[in-house]
Amino acid sequence: MRFRQTAAFLIFASCLLFGVLKNQAAEVRSGNWTLGKSDEPGKVEFSLIEHHHGGTSTHESDWSTSLFAGVDFSKPGRQDVHFTISRDAGKIDCEGFLNDGEGAGIFHFQPDPNYAREMQAIGFPVDDEKQYSMAVQDVSLEFARQMKNEHLDDLDTDKLIAFRIFNVNAAFIEELRAAGLKISDSDKLVAFRIHGVTPQMIRTLHQAGYSPDEDTLIAMRIHGATPEWIAELKKRGYDHVDLEQLIAFRIHGVSPEFIEKLQGLGYKHPDPDQLVTMRIHNVTPEYISNMRTHGMQNLTIDQLVNMRIHGID
Repeated sequence: MRFRQTAAFLIFASCLLFGVLKNQAAEVRSGNWTLGKSDEPGKVEFSLIEHHHGGTSTHESDWSTSLFAGVDFSKPGRQDVHFTISRDAGKIDCEGFLNDGEGAGIFHFQPDPNYAREMQAIGFPVDDEKQYSMAVQDVSLEFARQMKNEHLDDLDTDKLIAFRIFNVNAAFIEELRAAGLKISDSDKLVAFRIHGVTPQMIRTLHQAGYSPDEDTLIAMRIHGATPEWIAELKKRGYDHVDLEQLIAFRIHGVSPEFIEKLQGLGYKHPDPDQLVTMRIHNVTPEYISNMRTHGMQNLTIDQLVNMRIHGID
């Protein structure tokens, strides 16, 4: 995107215009911001680049234009801007410029003095570093209370921040539980979001007669054993294959197309374990056809595997 290509220049320009004003007081954090166009309607790409003794840290994501009070994104040409992002954890005060909807500048973060005390009362200790992150990710007091009420295992301050980053919220948790999954593991909820485990996936698997646990669901998504892919296997006669075997299918390359080719060669319904073994030892439809051209007809799968193991090509 043009924004990504010009971000470095915008930061440099903002430094020339405003300088990198680093207040050394513990309660103020400073850095640069950049802003560019987003592919999502009603949003912009917004980055906060904080400067500290260890180097820099950057947060970048799509933010709603409604958060930038007083900024006219439709205004052509260059304009100076000053806006404040207000969160429970504190205020992010920004000044700089926009040029045709893209720009850069500097920011100062002023933490709310009551936030840490109120979060501690809910059960989430907050230090200066976390308070800044919680402001950026909008970890509100209400959100903390909602998550506390979900009675999750190993829920702490860092998990609250991760929940906001990956969009784990009360609605998502309730949908998973309504789909039939009794989940309470905070880490698994984050993993679900990262890998794309959805309530719909769980409902579909339950309707097909499966009862997967959290780890199996995550493994299925990692390896691409989706309900749609499972439906393709069913068309080839493989209905209700054990989920661990389905994952093994994906790992070793047992595909609907592979099964279809074997069936075309007369192997109507090999056992799932046989299919995995064939792929492990590279017993392909092409190999079987080649053996037949050499007069080796009606070989069993076990014979084909043994031939491969012993290097008979």
